[in-house]
Amino acid sequence: MEETAIEQTAEAADPGTSTKRFRAKRDAILAAAAEAINEQSAKGMTFADVARRVGLNTTSVTYYFKRKEDLAAACFEQTLERLQAMLDESLAEATPRDRVARYLALNFERLAAIQRGEETAFAILSDLRAMEEPVLGRLMTGWREVFRKTRSLWGTATTRAQTDLFGARAHVLLENTFWLPIWLVRYEPDQFARVEERLMDVFAHGIAAPKARWDPELIDLAHDEPEPGREAFLLAATRLINELGYRGASVQRIASQLNVTKGSFYHHLDAKDDLVLACYKRSLDTIADAQHLADERGGSQWDRLSGTIATLLDVQFSERGPLLRTTALSGLPAEGRREMVDRSNRIARRYAGTISDGVAEASIRAVDPLIAAQALMALQNAAFDMRKWAGTMPRDRAIAYYASTIVFGLFDDRVLNT
Repeated sequence: MEETAIEQTAEAADPGTSTKRFRAKRDAILAAAAEAINEQSAKGMTFADVARRVGLNTTSVTYYFKRKEDLAAACFEQTLERLQAMLDESLAEATPRDRVARYLALNFERLAAIQRGEETAFAILSDLRAMEEPVLGRLMTGWREVFRKTRSLWGTATTRAQTDLFGARAHVLLENTFWLPIWLVRYEPDQFARVEERLMDVFAHGIAAPKARWDPELIDLAHDEPEPGREAFLLAATRLINELGYRGASVQRIASQLNVTKGSFYHHLDAKDDLVLACYKRSLDTIADAQHLADERGGSQWDRLSGTIATLLDVQFSERGPLLRTTALSGLPAEGRREMVDRSNRIARRYAGTISDGVAEASIRAVDPLIAAQALMALQNAAFDMRKWAGTMPRDRAIAYYASTIVFGLFDDRVLNT
């Protein structure tokens, strides 16, 4: 039912404007906006769409939020507040492992409640950096506090190496919980407890066999450029889309970074949707090439898996990277998005196959292959965000620290001694 002018006036007359009805309607608008952001990105979300989702008119929505940017910012702030509340509850536990287990459990509880219709999803943070100042500064301060609290799940670091390792663990934990809604839908709700247990097993003990060593051999991914300039164009576009989101990375910005005209863009691609699909295909081709070449090279399944992981992290941390984040798919037409998600799923299944074969030959620990594969997908997908972190140390150390989070688990310090 649409809100009337009389109702608006009555609420405005309330000195606190925090009546139950006001809060309930504001919360409904935030929930609808979060849903729109998750489907279309923050820049793609419109007042008209949000109003339609909650049965209001556009004017009624502007009563609560004057500008679309204010609504998007409120959604992101709500996400950050919820994350901090879950982290605060987790920090009350006695040990790092108990804290991580509690944080994971809270995420599963939240997703189960969403499945039952008792809660609504909060806005994903992939578009946060595309916001403008002064809102961006406020949101980034909130994000840094979320990251700091997550890192503190492991206690206080006593050395710089520990600080670096705890930072990698915090990032991988957060990204895995952000990735959960993407693949958890493949399981029935009554299986959530089992999935949580298996994922926590990967977090606690990793995927490597007990005597496995981290000594990967990088794979040579060098290949001839199919079209002069196209690779550089896709690389620049990938970096900007990862940083600013699909809608934040305009054609003009991409062209400006390469110091070319917008006309050059249309020489390479017909439309912006084609650009994102080409960037995503380039990234998925890179991952698939690494997997294929690792199999061609042979060795144990652990050798193949560790070589693939190390090579892809090297790509993410180097100038020849990065790979496009899957969050860039929001805003794409459904058909193109479905095609890329299907390809991504095939890559995850190949990881699962390698893990399953490794379990059989005892070079990889007995884990749930499908769940461990999704943990690896989250790890490699989000490594782009850790480029500055990786740049503060030798590349091989950055790769070892970051990979150790899933390879040896979130509580094994052996990588500090390598």
